[in-house]
Amino acid sequence: MTRSHRKVVVVGAGSVGTTYIYALLQTGLATEIVLLDLDAQRVEGEVMDLSHGLPFIPPVSVRAGQYADCADAHLIVVTAGAKQTPGQSRTELIQKNADIIKSICTEIARHQPAGVVLMVTNPVDTLTQIAQAHLSLPRGRVIGSGTVLDSARFKYLLSQHCGIDARNVHAYILGEHGDSEVPAWSMTHIAGIPIRRYCEICHVCDYQEHHQEIARQVRDSAYHIIDYKGSTFYGIGLSLLRISEAILRNERSVLTVSTYLEGEYGLNDICLSVPCVVGAEGAERIIDVQLAPDEQTQLERSAQVLAGVLGDVAT
Repeated sequence: MTRSHRKVVVVGAGSVGTTYIYALLQTGLATEIVLLDLDAQRVEGEVMDLSHGLPFIPPVSVRAGQYADCADAHLIVVTAGAKQTPGQSRTELIQKNADIIKSICTEIARHQPAGVVLMVTNPVDTLTQIAQAHLSLPRGRVIGSGTVLDSARFKYLLSQHCGIDARNVHAYILGEHGDSEVPAWSMTHIAGIPIRRYCEICHVCDYQEHHQEIARQVRDSAYHIIDYKGSTFYGIGLSLLRISEAILRNERSVLTVSTYLEGEYGLNDICLSVPCVVGAEGAERIIDVQLAPDEQTQLERSAQVLAGVLGDVAT
């Protein structure tokens, strides 16, 4: 593989996978994009539709492919799976999607991939751990989209509340991509000022009350979107693009991807989201931060929730 030729394979031709490809096409970041799905006719239709826009964007090849394309891909993005329906929790999807992911990983592993595998299918933390076990790759090269989108929602809602450009808000959601996620207020800054100190200076609101409400809105965002329109795909598509940029450009960006922990944050044998340095080799380093005591307790509780989910599924 060469960095001048950047190949991305997307497994899953649903709304998330195709929205991601649509965003990726316009950046010039990838030179070759390959789409796989059991529904070959759907793949052909999506590829045709996307290809008709190629005259308007930087040069790139987009085509239907096979699992053999995974061998020399820099990045393999797995979005295939049953989608979440209104009123359904992410964890209720687990067994059905676990079986799908095991099948996909068996096919990917046959071709000895040299790149990074990015899991997106929900429940993403549990399925990332299942993929890790079935692919037998170094832990940093199998990552999940995790709470990158949740962290973006967190930054957006804080920016709206505080009247600050979202790009100048630094904030992270840790733990499960789901109901037990943890807002890391102790790591949240605006203009280099810790958020609680910033709120004391700002004097606009009762920050303790509003912090709880913002955290609730972040946690419940996906449920509201699913109730309103049936599924989410724009936000996650752009989140995947951000992770892809870090990998394909070797940016070494700090992102809250889901990764396998081996003692970091006092946790072992579990995949969940913590700040990681993301570059060409995936999650190249985990940033092990000393959290506030209540946040550490919440993170441990989130790990217990995920361990319980993993224990309930045939892996």
